[in-house]
Amino acid sequence: MTSCLLLISYLFILVLSLREFKQVVENFSRVIAAAAAAVAGGRHAAAPFGVAAAVRWNETAMLVIDMQKDFILPEMESPVLVAGAKEIVASVATAVACARGRGVSVIWVVREHDPLGRDVELFRRCWYADGKGPTMKGSKGAELIDGLMMKEGEYKLVKTRFSAFFATHLDSLLKSSGIKNLVIVGVQTPNCIRQTVFDAVALDYQNVTVIVDATAAATPEVHSSNIRDMQNIGVATVTLQEWCCLDASLEKAEKK
Repeated sequence: MTSCLLLISYLFILVLSLREFKQVVENFSRVIAAAAAAVAGGRHAAAPFGVAAAVRWNETAMLVIDMQKDFILPEMESPVLVAGAKEIVASVATAVACARGRGVSVIWVVREHDPLGRDVELFRRCWYADGKGPTMKGSKGAELIDGLMMKEGEYKLVKTRFSAFFATHLDSLLKSSGIKNLVIVGVQTPNCIRQTVFDAVALDYQNVTVIVDATAAATPEVHSSNIRDMQNIGVATVTLQEWCCLDASLEKAEKK
């Protein structure tokens, strides 16, 4: 009798294991299919957890990074000019408008430096020898690019290094406001975007999303390479259209 019971138990466990294995295979197949579709469509695959959680808009903040004239306008003749920045101004404006419409907190992250460069990275201090370095506080180059404007109630955060978290109160500001999810736009991908994103992951923000066509670098190759690196640490990378249409997509999915 005991042997029969043991045999039945083993068979029951085996059936459960096979079912679980089948479910794992099915889930894996769906992930592979989604990734293949993304690649075929010529876009970056988005981490599902980042997109799904982003609908909690009251727990989400958008960081708009370094969208200042010295980084964007060639006529400023700035050493920090980002070649691909001008092309994304309209996309950043659209992303900000979408964020505002959802009640997402918008934080404008900017560089503003001492005229003598005493607060800038060592390798950049040579640019401030004549008191005319990039993004000096109060200078035209430190202004937001035309087409972007802070609204009342939005927050301006000044940084002096690549990461928006380095030597600033950004982390305490976000967490005291109940922010758990971040959406990143701006320039440039290998420096301030990347450093801020990696720090956000290290600080355990639940979901970090980068809008790939509302961020930019000196070249598309540099941009894509850094986007891949961020994907590899669990960051969601989506297009502007995907992010702005997220509410409609989720509503449609719920009706099925």
